[in-house]
Order: sequence, then structure tokens, then C-alpha cells
Amino acid sequence: MSVRPFTADDFPAIAAFLAEDETHLFGRPSRLGVADVAAWLSGPDYLHDTWLFEEGGELVALGWVEKHEDTGIAVGVVHRQRRGRGLGSKLVERSEERLRALGVQRIHNVSLAPDVAAPPLLSGRGYHEVRRFWEMTIELGDDLPPDPTLPEGLQLEPFSSELAPAFHAALEEAFADHWGHRPVRFEDWWQRQLARPDHDPSLWFVVRSDGEVVAATRNDPERSGGGWIGALGVRPAWRSRGLAKALLLRSFREFHARGQRRVGLGVDSENATGATKLYESVGMVVDTEQVVWEKLLA
Repeated sequence: MSVRPFTADDFPAIAAFLAEDETHLFGRPSRLGVADVAAWLSGPDYLHDTWLFEEGGELVALGWVEKHEDTGIAVGVVHRQRRGRGLGSKLVERSEERLRALGVQRIHNVSLAPDVAAPPLLSGRGYHEVRRFWEMTIELGDDLPPDPTLPEGLQLEPFSSELAPAFHAALEEAFADHWGHRPVRFEDWWQRQLARPDHDPSLWFVVRSDGEVVAATRNDPERSGGGWIGALGVRPAWRSRGLAKALLLRSFREFHARGQRRVGLGVDSENATGATKLYESVGMVVDTEQVVWEKLLA
């Protein structure tokens, strides 16, 4: 068996590998594709922190890690027909070794909820479940989604580059109290956005009051086989006025106009702002569930 880092040429094979795993676990065809893998692994350091296990030229397991301030994110997947050979343990060990070297204080290992092999593997190594995240989706019909409405004095507008600092500030304030949120300087955030392989700010929208950005949504052209609401936030002082719903409907209309009939987003299952109820109210349903396992490093 050989182990090597990913390259961009591996993305189609990685997407197919992960899609097969998701299809098996959730019992329905996966919509995951190359666009998802490219987005996850587009950071400048990721190709140095990835592992692809091959045996006889066949991909049998893979994993990668990311460092976010004092927390490391680890992902590992073993082909279901190759389990029971210690590959899962090797992935966890490699992830911990690399993240220790990067100086993180805690590790968040991510698994899919139906994966019954993950709990004993991770809990046996000192991890405990700390959070669950949902992917919620909607299938849009042939008719254009309803036109959003807002209270008098508010304007829903497309994003423009001169709004970038205010756009970023609105999202930072909106997510400040969310679990696991880490503030990012505007300059760093903006460079990351520009470097994304599918950067498309024509899909972004803002709500303004007297010129001030009070709510914003950053959308991506494709994730999980459809349009994607990448980030949707309303400043705390402006909540409960229908701004988030208006941004959702505007996003749905834009995706519909571009031929995307399926739209998804990710949400914390314990979100304290009532986001999950909002998403359900516009017709979105839970499609997949991820589990976050935490381990503190001594």
C-alpha cells in the first residue's frame, strides 16, 4: 500500500470516492462532485496536509487536515470494503500528528451521521461528540420563486466590490456568537474569496438601510449538485424583520434564473437564532447530517 498527497488531478477520483461513500451511508444517490472537492481543498497549504491511500492502483482511503487558529479540522474516509484493517486508525493518527506539529490545541474530527464505525473509533481515542450540522435543501419548481418583500426603507441589492468591507463586517457581526466562529480580518477574508476556484460575487446580495449593510448573503454557484447559500447573516439589531427570508428568496430566484433547481445550505442543528425554523418555513428539508467530534490536545 502506498500513501501520497493529493494533487488537483486526483479531484475527480476523490469526488467519486466520497460520493460512493455518501450514497452507501444515506441510501440515496450522492450529489457531491468535483466542484465540492475543489472548494474544500483550494487553500494554499491543503495539498501538503492530505493523504491518499492506494493499493494496487486503487484508492482505498483518504484524509486531510486544516488549521484554523487554535483548532484543527480532520476528515478521513475508508472504503467500506477495506474497513477492519486499521486504515481508519492510521488516518486518525496521521491527522493528530500533523495537527500537533501545527500547534493546534483541539481537533475537530468530522464524520457522517450514519457511519456506525466512527463513534467507537473516535471515542476510543479520546474524542467526544460536540455538535451536529445539517445540510438542508429545497427543490425549486418550474415557477419562479416568490419575489421577496422588505419593510419600508430597506433595499435588497446585488453585491458590488465597494461594499466588500461592509459586507464582511455584517457577516462577522451576524456570526460572532455562533459556535466555533473565529473572526477573520477583512484583508485575509477578501483574499480567500478572490482565490476561490468558483468565486462569483454576482450571486451575492445585501440589504441596506440608509446605505448601511445590515444583512448579507454569500452564495456559491455549485455545491452538492446545486446552488449553495454559503453564508447568510443579519446584524443582531435588524433581526426578526424578514431580512433573512428576503435574502433567501432572492437567492432562490437567482439560482432558478440560472437553471439551478436544487439549492442547499449548511446549518448548525443547535443554531440559537432560529435559522432552521426559517429554512423549514421556505420549504427546505434536512438532507444530510454531519457529526463533529472534539479532542483536546495536552
